[in-house]
Amino acid sequence: MIPTTGRDFGRAAPRRRDAPASRHRAVSAQARRPLSFLLFLLPVSRRQRLLGPMSRRALRRLRGEQRGQEPLGPGALQFVLHDDDDAEEECPQQGPGGRRARGTGKEGVRVNNRFELINIEDLDEGPVVNGGRTDCPLTDTVASGSKRRPQGGRTATKRDGNVADRAVPPEQSSASGKLRKKKRKQKNKKNAAGETSEDGLEDIGRILERIEDGSGSRRPGPPPLSSRKHVLYVEHRHLNPDTELKRYFGARAVLGEQRPRQRQRVYPKSSWLTTPKSTWPRYSKPGLSMRLLESKKGRSCFAFEHNEEYQQTQHKFLAAVESMEPNNIVVLLQTSPYHVDSLLQLSDACRFQEDQEMARDLVERALHSMECAFHPLFSLTSGTCRLDYRRPENRSFYLALYKQMTFLEKRGCPRTALEYCKLILSLEPDEDPLCMLLLVDHLALRARSYEYLIRLFQEWEAHRNLSQLPNFAFSVPLAYFLLSQQAELPEQELSSAREQASVLVQQALLMFPGVLMPLLEYCSVRPDAAVASHRFFGPDAEISQPPALSQLVSLYLGRSHFLWKEPATMSWLEENVRKVLQAVDAGDPAVEACESRRKVLYQRAPRNIHRHVVLSEIKEAVAALPPDVTTQSVLGFDPLPPLDTIYSYVRPERLSPVSHGNTIALFFRSLLPNYTMEVRGAGPGRPAAWAQARPVGA
Repeated sequence: MIPTTGRDFGRAAPRRRDAPASRHRAVSAQARRPLSFLLFLLPVSRRQRLLGPMSRRALRRLRGEQRGQEPLGPGALQFVLHDDDDAEEECPQQGPGGRRARGTGKEGVRVNNRFELINIEDLDEGPVVNGGRTDCPLTDTVASGSKRRPQGGRTATKRDGNVADRAVPPEQSSASGKLRKKKRKQKNKKNAAGETSEDGLEDIGRILERIEDGSGSRRPGPPPLSSRKHVLYVEHRHLNPDTELKRYFGARAVLGEQRPRQRQRVYPKSSWLTTPKSTWPRYSKPGLSMRLLESKKGRSCFAFEHNEEYQQTQHKFLAAVESMEPNNIVVLLQTSPYHVDSLLQLSDACRFQEDQEMARDLVERALHSMECAFHPLFSLTSGTCRLDYRRPENRSFYLALYKQMTFLEKRGCPRTALEYCKLILSLEPDEDPLCMLLLVDHLALRARSYEYLIRLFQEWEAHRNLSQLPNFAFSVPLAYFLLSQQAELPEQELSSAREQASVLVQQALLMFPGVLMPLLEYCSVRPDAAVASHRFFGPDAEISQPPALSQLVSLYLGRSHFLWKEPATMSWLEENVRKVLQAVDAGDPAVEACESRRKVLYQRAPRNIHRHVVLSEIKEAVAALPPDVTTQSVLGFDPLPPLDTIYSYVRPERLSPVSHGNTIALFFRSLLPNYTMEVRGAGPGRPAAWAQARPVGA
């Protein structure tokens, strides 16, 4: 056998499972002698006895004793400071979840925990030391002893109470005093919390009300006329058509087909106006951006900008439009898949070919491209952000929103379409370049937002004269009447709404008598002989009205005539028509006043109304356009541009092939699809043939 040294023996000696770490560290110096290899032959128990002093727990096990069986004396309850090794051994045995006492039996009660002799009457509940447990054995054993103390322990505690009080050292008395104080503080806190719980709930309610009021008052936008939201306030959740479709058909039916597609590709950037699709090309910045022009009176004016690369793409797009070949636009979109004007123009081509799905997809891609270029301060919902329609770069956003709104209405989402209409109107409410006031009433009635339409009429009638528009003159009383048909409203409100509806519809019939007979014809209702033969509602009423008024009437009837087809609505209209005829026969002075007002107000429609009629594509309204509008070339990406257009850059002039004096070059250039004649004064958003205004900006 090869002898081993004391150091090698110390490493090779097996460690018992129940032996503490101190037993291996407390090796005496005698075991490190060169002859320590002889101890290797001895059993483990004898070897440990010879190596050095053992811990107290090991000694108790050798003697067959248990903890807590030592005789109690005056010094038995004194604290003994052990070394770290003994503390590691004894502290786990004194936790609050300690084991049950082994020495308890029927013959008598043995006190296994010497600290149970403390007066427990003052410590009914276990002490809490600042929300955590301490490492001191006293606090742990008091907390555990109060839970596992047997019934006989109470008599022993009472019998030996005086002896224990005399035996407790001053350290324990001070510790017990601190525990009593902490317990009293906890009771006081509980009582105070119980008394102020109701007041706390009231305070929370007041705080929530203040937060709601504060958030509503801090919203940017024009100062509201009432405590409610601004009339043009746009909500983000209503811009998503899935929100409305879920309300109609349920989330499972709407999102059933979209969930597998979303797993294929995840787009890092989402938008409010559209939802990016996996079939779209990967988005890359096309060179479109937005800048802040000025901020004054709480309103911020923005404008889209084209960089040099986008300007070159815009010039190629204009050349493709001049070629009258849609395939050239398709080729351009292969290199610039997010060019806005190309997407809008190709969308119109797809719509003419009855490909509605592709047309809607192209418009959504154009909106996504423009939304990715938004300025950080540009907000869709504030109502304070303005976009000047005179700038050609901004018109694409207007037209994309209008086309998306049209698709949403046809899709059966009038509530979402109403939100888009409010958004377009909020971009420039004073000028209203697309004349959305001719459409907002129709969408509000279809979405059953009767209160909103009534509120818009009440707030804007004073400064916009909405009652002079045929659509508002008839839609607002219809909204009052439909509101009076709702059974959940109080009886007083129902009667008031019905009365207000009758008053307003009579005023509308007096102001626009030429609406009644075409409306009945649209609804396939045969009028009464007394009404058809009366001079006020007869054919003369429709012929004598000005052309501009006829255009507005045709636009309203072609769009909203089906809203009057309900039998209850028709009976209510018939009742009020008879009252109007009685007033006319009685010689009411309001009849002459309305006739003179019609001749003065409706001499010529402004350009924004003509633009709206062109975009609406209602045959009756388009047929009523004046000749000076119908003879112009109308572009899908820029219909009837303003005469005071503000150009930010100018399209370079293209020289005529005749100037080269080469007949062969002239022949080959004529074969090209983008061949044009000489261009004079062309702008960035219009071909040369349609440039009528000189550039205003550099």
